[in-house]
Amino acid sequence: MLRVPVMKFCEPTGTIVAPPHQNAKARFDLTGKNAIKDYSSTSKVALLDIDEVEGNQAIAILVEEFQDRTGSIIFRVLDVTYAEQITSVTTKISEIFGDVDILATFAGIVNSSRLVDYTPENFRKVLDINTKGTFLTAQVVVKDMIAHGRGGSIILIASMAGHIVNYPQTHVAYGTCKAAVLHMRRCMAVELAVHRIRVNSISPGYMDNRLNSSPDLQDVLPIWWERTPMGRIGLREEFGPVLLLYLLAKAAIP
Repeated sequence: MLRVPVMKFCEPTGTIVAPPHQNAKARFDLTGKNAIKDYSSTSKVALLDIDEVEGNQAIAILVEEFQDRTGSIIFRVLDVTYAEQITSVTTKISEIFGDVDILATFAGIVNSSRLVDYTPENFRKVLDINTKGTFLTAQVVVKDMIAHGRGGSIILIASMAGHIVNYPQTHVAYGTCKAAVLHMRRCMAVELAVHRIRVNSISPGYMDNRLNSSPDLQDVLPIWWERTPMGRIGLREEFGPVLLLYLLAKAAIP
């Protein structure tokens, strides 16, 4: 019998539970990195989320971890499905911090359902937040970037679900909207290059985050681990350096 070599994956171990903020300071410490030293010393961050309670909790953790940056990290409530609200919040942030140079769009929901069970309202909600929300947020920020003339960097958070069909869960709306985000990135990147605005996307696999923490997914998690070469899902602090790579000032268009 003809046999072919086969790959061997790591033994499934599940996620490694650790507060994601613990290693953040070390991973994002840019001290001595001369290429981006000036950039990092003046950078400011605004975290936007529809959940005010969790947003303030996240800010408290960051302020505690980065005590030397107090005042450079703020939180504002935002519903990304409303263009007027995005404009208002962005304007207020600019009044506090100055012009916006970087945008990363993370807002998203999943809403797993069988194809025949989707209601028009549920399908629309997923697309409104994940695709429409991404577009509206980028559109508002791009206007500011073009106006200040210094270019900028936009990172759209897509998903492996935009490239493949996930198993065993069914979420056609999520896969559809993330595929749309991927092509949105291509269109934006080409159109905005003339303004020195870079547009990239990141497609995470299964991550240790709120989207994957639902009790409904407990039976699915072992299947994910078995189908993942490292035998576990990704950690949030592993995602940070990837995001930072795209945001480096020296990666800008000349």
